[in-house]
Amino acid sequence: MEDVIELLRELNEPVPVPLELPDEDLLVEIEEQLLISLPHDLREFLLKVSDVVYGRIEPVTVTDPNAHTYLPEVAAQAWNDGVPRDLLPVCQDGRDYYVIDIEGQVSLWSADEGDFTDATWDSIWHWARDVWLEG
Repeated sequence: MEDVIELLRELNEPVPVPLELPDEDLLVEIEEQLLISLPHDLREFLLKVSDVVYGRIEPVTVTDPNAHTYLPEVAAQAWNDGVPRDLLPVCQDGRDYYVIDIEGQVSLWSADEGDFTDATWDSIWHWARDVWLEG
């Protein structure tokens, strides 16, 4: 995890209006909006690297309700598109979603198939290393 965080920090691209990191209070508000608890790994991810901008992959964020990556909006769209309600999106990629379960496993949900692909990652940190950093 620490290696991935360090690498993401090094690769963070400068942007005109940088993203901010959330605090615990904001994450509680997000959970109340979603009516679902954030998995531990997703919580850590949001607290430590949700301000990083790198490459074409754009993981969810929670500090700007107007952002197209705002977790409550992405989740509402994902659930509307058929993603099971007990999963939270980590990232929307076209019409597909990388989603995380309560245990922290990340899977790829295909909109075209209306189901999961065989792609899974043991944690959001594995996903960040294998998908975000490679994307």
